[in-house]
Amino acid sequence: MARAKTILATVVATGLGAGYAPFAPGTAGSLVGLALFWPLHHLALWAQAGATAVVFILGVVAATHVARRLGIEDPGLVVADEVVGMWVSLLGVPLTGVTAVAGFVLFRVFDVFKPYPARDLERLPAGWGIMCDDVMAGVYANLLLRAGLLAFPLS
Repeated sequence: MARAKTILATVVATGLGAGYAPFAPGTAGSLVGLALFWPLHHLALWAQAGATAVVFILGVVAATHVARRLGIEDPGLVVADEVVGMWVSLLGVPLTGVTAVAGFVLFRVFDVFKPYPARDLERLPAGWGIMCDDVMAGVYANLLLRAGLLAFPLS
């Protein structure tokens, strides 16, 4: 049972293995997040938000487990935070090739630079700190993407 829990936590925490990418695992995790969100974009906002909340909680639990097992506060191979952050970036946004690329780029920029309060959220304990800063980066990306869509409508 403990081995199964570790395997499941590792699969979730590494974004289906994206966290093992030899170069830029966070970017790889964000790409997995984009791919996994694509089928959800047709759902109502409440369903998108609900799915995002479930994956967020699973990510907190999985990230906590993997970080403790490795003895590292925020292991680079944990990219569930990028998956969820990417989902938050795209919540309720009409998903097209343009918005997907824009959402991806905006999320990566905010994830790297971590404007206030994202950096402070990293100090939360265990998986909460791993996950919450990327959720905040996703919120910023979502808001800027929405502002861009207001200024430059797709149609």
